[in-house]
Amino acid sequence: MLIHFTNQQIAETAERKRTALVNSLSGFKSLNLIGTVNKDGQTNLAVFNSVMHIGANPPLMGFISRPDSVERHTLENIQQTGYYTINHVNKEIFEKAHQTSARYKREQSEFDASGLTAEYKNNFSAPFVQESSIQIGLILKEIVSVKSNGTHLIVGEITDLYFPEEIWAETGILDIEKAGTVAGSSLDGYHTTQLLKRMKYAKPS
Repeated sequence: MLIHFTNQQIAETAERKRTALVNSLSGFKSLNLIGTVNKDGQTNLAVFNSVMHIGANPPLMGFISRPDSVERHTLENIQQTGYYTINHVNKEIFEKAHQTSARYKREQSEFDASGLTAEYKNNFSAPFVQESSIQIGLILKEIVSVKSNGTHLIVGEITDLYFPEEIWAETGILDIEKAGTVAGSSLDGYHTTQLLKRMKYAKPS
């Protein structure tokens, strides 16, 4: 039996069920921990499933920050300092990463609450996650407001990148599967992956 939902029926679905449904529609998503620190030195760590590739030259990445109807410590810290880190969630830390989604008070560091380790490298002002295999340092380039729902697209340029030598292929690709990176579904699903095949660059036949 095929289920059909109209826009109105989606809107009328109970809030938590609707949120879970719509969040699952885009399929498997990347899972990353974003590390920040405010001007007073208070660290923050939060798991995001909206990190995306923006461009390779210059190397840009983006993520979506939800509406600021409540305090958004990650966004506020980035606005204050201009620096942040993106760290892959892997099989060893996904449960700790999930804990960072809890609504902690500003003065409570999610690093401490989750048992993950803040790591500072090469005078970069924002903390990396020591337990993450792929760590990315970024500087804020722009914040784009999405008027349709009050979210914000945060665009940053990569300034620093750390990863194990053995996961870098000659083609330039990082073997994120070998790094143990996990994928997400909806708001609470964590998945390991299996490569089916790498395809050649497609050209008109």
